[in-house]
Amino acid sequence: MAQAFAIIMAGGDNPDLSILTEIRAEPAVPFGGKFRLIDFSLSNCVNSDIYNVAVLTQYRPRSLNEHIGIGKPWDLDRATGGLRLLQPYTGGKYGDWQRGSADAVRRNLDFVRNQPEELVLVLSGKHIYRMDYRPFIAQHMRTGADITVAVRRVTVHETHRFGIVSVSNDGQIVDFQEKPRRSQKNLASMGVYIFNKSFLIEQLEDSQYDDFGRDLLPLVVANPDVNVQSFLYQSYWVDASTVQAYWEANMNLLAEDPAMDLYDPEWVIHTRSEERAPVKLGAVADVDGTLLANGCRIDGIVERSILSPGVYVAEGAIVRDSVILNDTVIEAGAVVERCIVDKEVKIGAGARVGHGEDNKPNSELPERLNTGVTLLGKGSTVPEGITIGRNVVVHPFSDEGTFGKSKTIRSGRTIGKDLR
Repeated sequence: MAQAFAIIMAGGDNPDLSILTEIRAEPAVPFGGKFRLIDFSLSNCVNSDIYNVAVLTQYRPRSLNEHIGIGKPWDLDRATGGLRLLQPYTGGKYGDWQRGSADAVRRNLDFVRNQPEELVLVLSGKHIYRMDYRPFIAQHMRTGADITVAVRRVTVHETHRFGIVSVSNDGQIVDFQEKPRRSQKNLASMGVYIFNKSFLIEQLEDSQYDDFGRDLLPLVVANPDVNVQSFLYQSYWVDASTVQAYWEANMNLLAEDPAMDLYDPEWVIHTRSEERAPVKLGAVADVDGTLLANGCRIDGIVERSILSPGVYVAEGAIVRDSVILNDTVIEAGAVVERCIVDKEVKIGAGARVGHGEDNKPNSELPERLNTGVTLLGKGSTVPEGITIGRNVVVHPFSDEGTFGKSKTIRSGRTIGKDLR
């Protein structure tokens, strides 16, 4: 039996991903042509021989629930252990809406108590990485820690996004600052923890902690009677929780020698695959530096892009530096550059999306959308012949009428209504 069971946090809302999380939970966001973000944590668990996994959901869970099902793609459809989806509920001492990661676990302490393992591995469902949790667990046991926090070094420009820790010479965490505005330290918590089960229960059952990083960890680190250890992780890891981080993580897969190897037979990233026909390239198709998922049909030009299942690029259409999700149709003569296009979008003939050199930030999301990436929401229809600039947001299910009569949508504009 494994020494730990896993809890994957999968219930949060993240407006920093704009239209991608407008209609789905963040862990259900598609990635890399055929995966979802949660596939990485689930696959890490089973590749690390952890077959007792709970997924805590809350925000817009339908897409996530459909993707996970009973856990069969990850060999988690088991009578003992296996995968459990734990939804919010009413009634009882802990029944209510979850207010954060620690509060979400508190509201499922009955589940935690009933597990046979004595260690609790707490994971995020939105991280892109391949991590063997067995050395992590082994170090936790060897050091006699109450909590072990996986950490990695980040650039000084990223410290405001993470919990930043200071460690002693023996690896014990002596200071924890959650998302400091500025920091000279650059050792960041990955949001991956191991708790002794008894310690976790003791900390949560009668406390008001809402979040592990913001509330619990700073206090327990300051307590000299609590042993909080660090585990340095030095391989590829991305928290794809902003539009830019998500777009870059996808583009990184196109490198000649990508940091994330999706083709390693010793560490398979499992997912719920869609049954589609093979990729079909037409007589005049031109594809370069691109990942194509099953069911794609290409008659046009695709460069440095990632296309998910069922995407169609018509003859004369051009796609560059973009992420195109399932069943999107790009009609003849359309040009799509530096875009993230959600599922089931129709881009009309001759349209130009992500066009021009004007990099004006989005007027409604200037701090989140300012690097030139244009976003098209699920189920939208882009009119024929229209020109759409950079840093534009088109909300899901916007039809041709939503764009009005104008044939030009300037950079930085927002089209349609937010469905949150």
